[in-house]
Amino acid sequence: MKSEFALAFNEILEDKGLPREVVLEAIRAAMVSAYRKSVGASAAQAIEVKIDFDKGDITVFAEKEVTDSIFDERTEVLLEEARKFDPNCELGDLVMVDSTPEDFGRYAAQTARQGIQQKIRDAERAMQFEHFSRQVGEVTNGVVQAVNAKQATIGLDLKAEGFMLRKDMIPGERFRIHDRIRAYVYEVKDSPKGLEIMLSRAHRNFLRRLLENEVPEIFHGIVEIRSIAREPGQRAKVAVSATQMGIDPVGACVGQRGVRIQAIVRELHDEKIDVIEWSPDTAVYISKAISPARVAGVYLNHGTGENKTATVVVAEDQLSLAIGREGQNARLAAKLTGWRIDIMSIPEAAHRALKQLKENEDLTEYAQAEAETMVKVEELLQKKEEGRPLGLDDNTLIARFVDRFERRGEEKRKQIEDERAMEIKRLRGEIDPRAFELNLLDVPQIKEHITVLLQAAGLETFGDLLLQTMLDPDTILSYEGIGPKSFENIMEAIPLVSFPELETEEETLAEEEPEPEVEPEIEEEISVVEDVEELEPEPEPEPEAEPVFEAELEKFLDEDEDEEEKTFAELFSLESSKIKPMPEDDEEYLLMTGGKKKKSKRKKGYTIEYDPDDDHTFKQFRYRDEDDWDNW
Repeated sequence: MKSEFALAFNEILEDKGLPREVVLEAIRAAMVSAYRKSVGASAAQAIEVKIDFDKGDITVFAEKEVTDSIFDERTEVLLEEARKFDPNCELGDLVMVDSTPEDFGRYAAQTARQGIQQKIRDAERAMQFEHFSRQVGEVTNGVVQAVNAKQATIGLDLKAEGFMLRKDMIPGERFRIHDRIRAYVYEVKDSPKGLEIMLSRAHRNFLRRLLENEVPEIFHGIVEIRSIAREPGQRAKVAVSATQMGIDPVGACVGQRGVRIQAIVRELHDEKIDVIEWSPDTAVYISKAISPARVAGVYLNHGTGENKTATVVVAEDQLSLAIGREGQNARLAAKLTGWRIDIMSIPEAAHRALKQLKENEDLTEYAQAEAETMVKVEELLQKKEEGRPLGLDDNTLIARFVDRFERRGEEKRKQIEDERAMEIKRLRGEIDPRAFELNLLDVPQIKEHITVLLQAAGLETFGDLLLQTMLDPDTILSYEGIGPKSFENIMEAIPLVSFPELETEEETLAEEEPEPEVEPEIEEEISVVEDVEELEPEPEPEPEAEPVFEAELEKFLDEDEDEEEKTFAELFSLESSKIKPMPEDDEEYLLMTGGKKKKSKRKKGYTIEYDPDDDHTFKQFRYRDEDDWDNW
C-alpha cells in the first residue's frame, strides 16, 4: 500500500500537470534548504536527499570528515559511525553519512513547504511560457474570469491567464463572467509580475486565422490571402487570389449563399467584410478595392513612400459611395493596397485639369493642342454649375478629356521615374562594387546607434549610403532618429572609409600565368648534334633546311651586289664571319621558321659549310653566352 506521501505526490502531479522529475527535484531542493536552515549547515557542505515513496521516508545525507573525536557534529563524524556507510574510509576522509534530524521542527517543515510550492510554481510557469510561446500568432479558446474598465482576464489551458486590453477588444463588445471566447495570441512575455499572455480580437490577423479555419481552400493553400485592412466592429476588406487555375477565390471565401463568411461575421459581432480578388495590375487592384463604388479611371503616380499616390475618378453619383461614411471606404482601400488614394468626381477632375493647363508652363504645348476641347469643357462645366442638365455626349466629352489629361501626366511621371532610375544606375556604376558588400555594421567610423537607424530606413550596406548621399543627402535627415549631429557624423565618416587596393590585371595575370617552360640547353645541343649525325650519312644532297640556306644566300648576294661574281663552289667556302646569324625577333626569320619564336636565354647562330669529299652541304650551329659575342 502506498504511503500518504506517495499519494500526495501523485496528487500534485495530477493537479499541476507537471513532469514527475520536475516535482521530485523541487521537493529535494526544498528539503535541502530546510536542512541547512535547521542545523545551520554551510553552503559549501554537500547535502543529498533520498525519498522512499513506499514508506514515505525522507533521508538527508551530509558530507562529514572522519575524526577520532567530535568537536562539531555538523561537519565531523567518528570513524566507527562512518564505516557504517563506507567500510573502507579512514581518518581524514570525507564521507556522506545519514544526518536526518529526529525532528525538523515546525520551522523546517514550513520552510520545506514554501520551497516546494515556489519550485512548483516556477516549473509551472516555465511550462506555460514554453507552451504559449508556440501559440503566438494562433487563435486560442478561453473563459472570461474577470472584466474591468481596462482589461479582461481570460482563463486558458494549463491554468494560465491571458489578458485582453480594452484597445484589443472589438468596439461595443461586452463580456460576462464564464463567457467562452476565441482570441488571437499576439505576445507572450515573462515579466517580474509573472507570465503575461496578451490576447486580441481586434487584430487583423485574428480575421486571417478565422478565414483559415472556416475556408478549407485557404487552409490548404489553394486560395491565398494577399492583404487585410480592418476597422474592428465596423468594416474589413480582404484581398485574395487563387494559386490554381479554375478556382474562384472570392466564391470560395464567401461560400454557398454566404455560409462561410456569415459565420465569421457573427464571430466579429456583425462586422461587414468585403472580399475582393487581388490583381497584379495596380490600377485594377485599386479599382476593386474601392468597391462597391464603380470607378471611371485610376491614374498612378509611380513614386515611393508618401509620394506613392493614385488618383481615382468616379461619377458624381458614385462619389459618396467611394469615399464611404466618414471616409471609411477610402481609408480601408488605402490600407489594403498600400497606396495613398485621392478620390474625386469627373467634374472636379476636369476643373483641376483646366487649371493646370492654364497655369503650368510645361503644359503649354499640350494646352494648345487641346484648346478647342478646353473651351467646350469650360462651357459644359459652366452649364452644369447653373443647374442645367448635361446630355450623355456631354458627360462623355468631359470624361474623355479628363482621361487624356491624367494619362499624359501618368506617362510624364513614368518618364521622370525612368530618368531617375538611369541616374541611379549611373551613380551606382561610379561607386566601388566592394562598398555594396560592406555592411554598415562593419563601418567603425559610424556610431552603432546611427547604423541601426540607417538600416531601419533601408540602407543595409555602405554602398547604399553612398548612393543616397549622391542622390539627395537631405533625405537622410528625414529618417526617423537622424538629427543634425548624426548627419554630421555620417558625412564625416564617409571619406574615412577605405578599401584595400585591388591587384592590377597585369599582376593578377603574372601570378596566375605560369612561366614558359624553357627547354634545357644541353638537350637542345644534343638534338642539334643528332640532326647533324643523321644528315651526314644520307646520300641525298638536298636537306630539308636548304630553303633557309637559299634565302640566306639571296640576302647575302643582295648585300654584295658590287662585288664580282663568284662561283657556286666559292660561295660555299665563304668565311663564316661573313654570314651573320639572323635575330630571332626578325620578321623574315619568323617566316622562315614557321612563325615560332623560341624562348631561350642563350643566343644561337649557324654557319653553312660544304664538304667537297662527300659533296654535301650542312649547317653548323654555334651558341654564345649572354654577353659574349666573340666566344662562339
